[in-house]
Amino acid sequence: MNPPSKRIASVDALRGLAVAAMLLVNNPGDWGYIYAPLEHAAWNGWTPTDLVFPFFLFIVGVSLSLAMGGRIDAGEGAAQRGTVIKRGLRILALGLVLHALAWWLMGKPALRIPGVLQRIGLCFAFAGLIAIQWRATGQRVWLAALLAGYGALLLWGGPLDKAGNIASRIDAWLLGPHGYEWNAATGAGHDPEGIVSTLGALATTLLGWRCGEALRAGALKRLAAIGLTAAAAGFALDAIGLMPINKNLWTPSFVLFTGGLAALALLGAHALIDRWGAPPLFRSFGVNAIAAYAGAWMCTVFLASFGWMAPLYAHGFGWLEPLVGPYGRSLVFALAFVAVWWAIVRVLDARRLYIKV
Repeated sequence: MNPPSKRIASVDALRGLAVAAMLLVNNPGDWGYIYAPLEHAAWNGWTPTDLVFPFFLFIVGVSLSLAMGGRIDAGEGAAQRGTVIKRGLRILALGLVLHALAWWLMGKPALRIPGVLQRIGLCFAFAGLIAIQWRATGQRVWLAALLAGYGALLLWGGPLDKAGNIASRIDAWLLGPHGYEWNAATGAGHDPEGIVSTLGALATTLLGWRCGEALRAGALKRLAAIGLTAAAAGFALDAIGLMPINKNLWTPSFVLFTGGLAALALLGAHALIDRWGAPPLFRSFGVNAIAAYAGAWMCTVFLASFGWMAPLYAHGFGWLEPLVGPYGRSLVFALAFVAVWWAIVRVLDARRLYIKV
């Protein structure tokens, strides 16, 4: 555990906001009572919840640029390869450990291999390696190739519905029962953090790197142009019916639309916090992001597996239902969960304890 190097407060705050939002949407009191904006879109389309993970991966790319860009410019990029690979593998391994914990304690039928941290680890490693090996033009070529190549694969592979899309078919063949959804009788399956759709997630991370380079150079007009152009392009691809905005498949239109919004959010956060002095409200979550996510995951697993979650919700929050209804009660539980973890990361930040993976 080491204190962080010099950081940009707006980036930490935006990363922290994404982590807090992850905890909020992943921990309702009752999965049967969730307000619509706090649920993922059933398939095509988007809700505010569908912005959370792409925003986080976008910030992964921005943070990589801020941490490594200067060293790469100085010709020290090759020395960073091992660090990037090792950290990516550690994040991936932590995700597998968390899934193994849930499989063991909660009696799940099979160990799920893909997951949020696994995807973050892969995107961290591959985006970092691409940025080390290729400069700006090469990075743009990689980004364009990922968007065009993955989009062509999806369109070539058949319908883009849940049952027929080629990404889910390949994932089901590779993962079998170790994906999020699996039907042994038909061989059909789907995982929202699947192997194939990670191509789209990698594009989101690379877009974050390019925006991080703009931020690092103080090129705020370029950052605004990227955000507006990308968001408009993603929206247009969906509107004309060429490629739907779809988080489950992480489609190229989803990459562009959410990446554009993330770039504009980064620009706004930079103006508010770094330039105008607004407080970085979610910074404490941001500087202990992986620790907060992993700790919250283990907390949920332990509460559920030991049979404590249901009594906690019933007895600790049951009195709220006559006041705010079942949806409000479920939301208050989620907010309380986030507040507990906010207190934990605030204490860690105050003591300058930063848990790195």
